[in-house]
Amino acid sequence: MDLDVASREQIDTRSDDELIASLNAGDASAFDVLYFRYRDWVVNLAYRFTGDREISLDVLQETFLYLARKFPGFRLTAQMKTFLYPAVRNLSIGARKKTQRFQSSEEELQVIENTPAVEDAFRENEPLSAVMAQLSEEHREVLLLRFVDGLSLGEISDALTIPLGTVKSRLHNALATLRNDPGTRGFFEQ
Repeated sequence: MDLDVASREQIDTRSDDELIASLNAGDASAFDVLYFRYRDWVVNLAYRFTGDREISLDVLQETFLYLARKFPGFRLTAQMKTFLYPAVRNLSIGARKKTQRFQSSEEELQVIENTPAVEDAFRENEPLSAVMAQLSEEHREVLLLRFVDGLSLGEISDALTIPLGTVKSRLHNALATLRNDPGTRGFFEQ
């Protein structure tokens, strides 16, 4: 990692809108700041969709290539996370589908079948993860966007291109499922 770029991102207090204006004016260093500001979020989001760290890193590259192609002339009309979310989601889903087309040999399938499922072991130790896995993808997505990514309900509505009422309904139903499950009820009793 270029320490000069990383330290510039930490010191740079310009807003995303100011960075975009700088990029539109030809300041390529503003792109570095945006990259370092959002790269971890993009990788973690991509990992939620793909479950594969390597694919997530590929999605990171594709996401920022997508953003770079918007310049010059790009106007940010929402928060950067709200803008990037659909791109990360679509690129992740596409990458996941692409890897699912891979054809394994009989030997590789035997190795996979005989490998203990890490996910199952994790679920036994984590009641919240087990219940989250039982939620529909739509409910889980809204819940994670709200409480992990910190997006407002309006921003979630914009990112998913669904009505605000649908966001509220999905969030309400997801939280009700968590409240009613004996394994996660303790998270709500405080």
